[in-house]
This record gives sequence, structure tokens and C-alpha cells, in this order.
Amino acid sequence: MWDYSEKVKDHFIHPRNVGVIENPDGEGEVGSMACGDALRLTFKLDESGRIADVKFQTFGCASAIASSSALTEIIKGMTLKEAEKVTNRDIADYLDGLPEQKMHCSVMGREALETAIRNYRTGSTAKKELESRVVCACFGVTEREIERVILENGLSTVEEVTNYCKAGGGCGGCRDDIAEIISRVRGEPAKAEAPPPIQRKLTNIERIKLVEETVEREIRPSLRQDGGDIELIDVEGNRVLVSFRGACAQCVAAEVTTKEVVEARLREFVSDDIVVEEVKP
Repeated sequence: MWDYSEKVKDHFIHPRNVGVIENPDGEGEVGSMACGDALRLTFKLDESGRIADVKFQTFGCASAIASSSALTEIIKGMTLKEAEKVTNRDIADYLDGLPEQKMHCSVMGREALETAIRNYRTGSTAKKELESRVVCACFGVTEREIERVILENGLSTVEEVTNYCKAGGGCGGCRDDIAEIISRVRGEPAKAEAPPPIQRKLTNIERIKLVEETVEREIRPSLRQDGGDIELIDVEGNRVLVSFRGACAQCVAAEVTTKEVVEARLREFVSDDIVVEEVKP
């Protein structure tokens, strides 16, 4: 379970500026549900060219929601030139920090803002400009994007790059390429990755309690909004068995909901080794 600052918790539970602006001056979409996080940002300028209103919609974890909310608060009242200078580090600092493994959420916010500004200036609706070769095919991350997160955040290991932009977090086939980019950008070999910290293993009672709390707080409310529900059937180690009810029981997207909503939330708030399986009624 991640250690979040009070500001992250506040912006997650009470996100600011959620929604979509009709007829916006600029809009940008980045990420995808298939990758676990997606963000849409829209803004409206006032007569003086400052950002008068900005809203977001996001599908993602607590850090993605909090980062998007924080970004909208940061850029309100700015000119586009001022907003362009906002970095992912500014977003993380505004929230009093993010877990290293969640820094890619702040990068996603910065990318959405840049895409929206580019849309305002050029009319382009492309999610990104492929100005350089794609290094990570799993997440569509380019060489230029990797170079940028290394320079802006002082990264020196492949693991850090993965935390900041997801590159290398899929099949792993690009990790050698990422190490070469780190060496070229920093002028020194990439540092060896530190072994993962040893975490205390949850007892089964603790795991069940966290699963129940997360289902009740993070999952059930959104399903009920669409006329559905979820029932926790059993917890067997890292396997969580659930059954959908109401509209969700007949939904053709139940498999997507199982992985992209239920499993994603439980991995976020309980343990990253959770595997969710649907039990048919």
C-alpha cells in the first residue's frame, strides 16, 4: 500500500475541476485505458489570454487523479507561456511528493497540458508528436520523452525511468535501450538498480480487511452509478474472487472491468500482486 501525503489524499478524495469544458480553446488526451491511466484536459482562455477555466477527466489510480487535480489548480490564471514551464516535478512538489513508482502520473499531467496547448495553437488532436523513434512499444514512449524525464528529474537507473514514464515496464525488451539512453544523456553508465525494499507481508486477515475496505470505498460506488454492483466471494492468498451484480452481471465489458477497474484499484490500495477473478453466478 502506497504512502501518500495528506495533499495527495485530499486531491484524490476531493478532486478539483473535474469535468469537460464545452467548446474549449484547447484540449489534450494522453494515455489509454489499456495502459492503466488515461487523462483528458480542456481549458478556456479569457480575453487577456490567461487560463480562465480548466477541467479534467481521468481513468487511473489515486496518484493520477490527484496529479490531474493539482495541475488544474496550478495553471489557473496562467498565460500559456507560463503554463508551458510547469514541469512534472512542479506537480509532485505541489502535492508534497508522490511515491516514486507513481511519478509517471505527474508526467502524464504535464504531457496532457502540452497536448492541449498544441491543440490550441495548431488544431492538432494527436495525442503526441512522434518527433523521435518509439523505444518502448508496450507504452508508446519515444526516445525524446525518455531523454526529457532523465534530464528534468536527474534519473540514473532504468527502474527510475520506468517509474517516471512507464518505459520498460511492459515486456522489458527495451530496458537495454533505456540504459544506453541514460548513459548518453548523463555521460556515464546507468547505475545498477537497487534491490526492491523488503516489505512486511500482510497477514490474510489484514489482506481481507483491506480488500473489503477498498471494494466498499473505491469500487462499489462507481459500479452503482451505472446500475451495477460487486460481491466479494473469497480471498485466497493473492487471488480475489468477485461476482458482478445488476447491470454489471450482463455487461459485455465485465472482463475489462475486472482487470482495469477492480484489479487495478486493489493493486493500488492493497498489494501489487493481487489477481482478480470473476465468478459467474
